[in-house]
Amino acid sequence: QVQLVESGGGLVRPGGSLRLSCAASGFTGFTLAPYAIGWVRQAAGKEREGVSYISSSGGDTAYADSVKGRFTISRDNAKNTVYLQMDSLKPEDTAVYYCAAGAVASYFPGDYAYWGQGTQVTVSS
Repeated sequence: QVQLVESGGGLVRPGGSLRLSCAASGFTGFTLAPYAIGWVRQAAGKEREGVSYISSSGGDTAYADSVKGRFTISRDNAKNTVYLQMDSLKPEDTAVYYCAAGAVASYFPGDYAYWGQGTQVTVSS
């Protein structure tokens, strides 16, 4: 079974930085390279929100207005990993962050076929 694994979450103070990673595991030979990858977050009591996505080639990226200029998505297909660099973090960025893989680069969670279990990001002083 295909599984994506997120890492890099944690507790950080406002203004701090974190880098999330998303890697494939559980399926020998599975590669992220053919897939668009999205980062989706869910804060307590709220619906899932698309944060950023990157096309399979890495040539097309997009960001939600709430994170534009602070977050950077990238991918290293040789390492089978996608990253989300998060700078200038704010308390409102607190959420569980999921990575997801699919055929279409999209903000919409329903467009993604494979999901990770999520990693908690908490921004607090």
